[in-house]
Amino acid sequence: MKRKILSVLLLLCLSLVVSAQGDGYLQKNGKRIFAIGSYYLPTDDAALKEMIDAGFNLFRCESKEDLDRLQKFGTQGWIPLPLAEGVTENLKKIVGSVAGHPALAVCEGPDEIVWSFTANSGLYRDLKIHKSQGAWWKVSPEAVKYAKEQSEIIMPKINKAIAYVRSVDPNNLQVWINEAQRSDMGYVNQYLDAIDITGSDVYPINSIRVNGSTKGRLSMQNIGKKTKRWTATSEGKPVWMVLQAFSWHELGVLDKGYNTLPIAYPSFGESRYMAYDVIANGARGVNYFHMKFLTSNEFRESLYALTNELNALQPFLTTDPKPITVVTYQEGKDAGAQVAATARQYGRDWMVALVNESDTTQMGVVVEGLPHLNGHKLVELYGEDDVLVRNGKFITRMRPFEVKVFATGRKWEATNKKGRTYLGL
Repeated sequence: MKRKILSVLLLLCLSLVVSAQGDGYLQKNGKRIFAIGSYYLPTDDAALKEMIDAGFNLFRCESKEDLDRLQKFGTQGWIPLPLAEGVTENLKKIVGSVAGHPALAVCEGPDEIVWSFTANSGLYRDLKIHKSQGAWWKVSPEAVKYAKEQSEIIMPKINKAIAYVRSVDPNNLQVWINEAQRSDMGYVNQYLDAIDITGSDVYPINSIRVNGSTKGRLSMQNIGKKTKRWTATSEGKPVWMVLQAFSWHELGVLDKGYNTLPIAYPSFGESRYMAYDVIANGARGVNYFHMKFLTSNEFRESLYALTNELNALQPFLTTDPKPITVVTYQEGKDAGAQVAATARQYGRDWMVALVNESDTTQMGVVVEGLPHLNGHKLVELYGEDDVLVRNGKFITRMRPFEVKVFATGRKWEATNKKGRTYLGL
């Protein structure tokens, strides 16, 4: 009788969408941590330690053995779960093998699941489900019909699978699903209540520099807007963004079509721009894809310089942003261009990060809303543009796509500064 009652209760739980409660931050030893993650888990211990020392604190795992290894190194990982299959024996086996593991920090759902049955090019190229290329964007009847049919199969399975995971997970971990930049929000909303963290991947650097230019490439200009799309439509859910840690030509091992693309690595400045632009637009974590294929040690070193920098700012990145206003005074076509900003307070210390999202030099960037800092000097971390706050504001200038991070002291700089001069390819 007891077994029957328990079975009924479990079925009842799985029929409900349990509202998620996560804040998007990792938890370790009672502290909140801003995720700096990697889809690549090195098999070499020295390489793994180097990444951890560089500030990475979350790694994609495939098994309990991977989590055991991360536990020995004092760091954490996530496990991808086949939620789209529903509550299967396979799901139960995976969850049962890792539930409660001290190194398991997050559970991940199927990657880009909405994209897979709506706009994925393989629906035309490989599966011949779509009758024409780009059928989804043309709102072709067969594409719309197929997506509706698939969603009616997949979405209930995802919601029930998440409910099952929560019913057996003793640590009540957050569930994260990553989507494509342009995944249909209507379908994302069908599982959004059940998950804790949403967001997308964005890999904009795919062309070589022109004539040896060191200027930031225009392809990365809208990364903040792409982040804001998710923070604006996430129903208040925390957002993680997945950023570029490769040159597109290296992904030829996954798809031969990438082999013809040029070698193009982000410069340190471009990687820094992308990270701070997503943070200034609301992201609560960043993950990097896919260092498994990375062949450039120079780019690797530059990325580690950035993750070191972000890790040094952990106390700020896990606090809520303070309300500030940024006004730019610039004549010409980019007069209304935005300078994205975020201000954070930790104890008596402050950080203000600014990102010039335009391809134009901003000669007058006025940061307002800092009355508590009147009379205080803010130093530019890794730079020389120190400013004094007067009447609750300070003024600075910014080059195209420049990032400036101000703080109440240089103690917030990372000690390792190697790689910060990397110009990319």
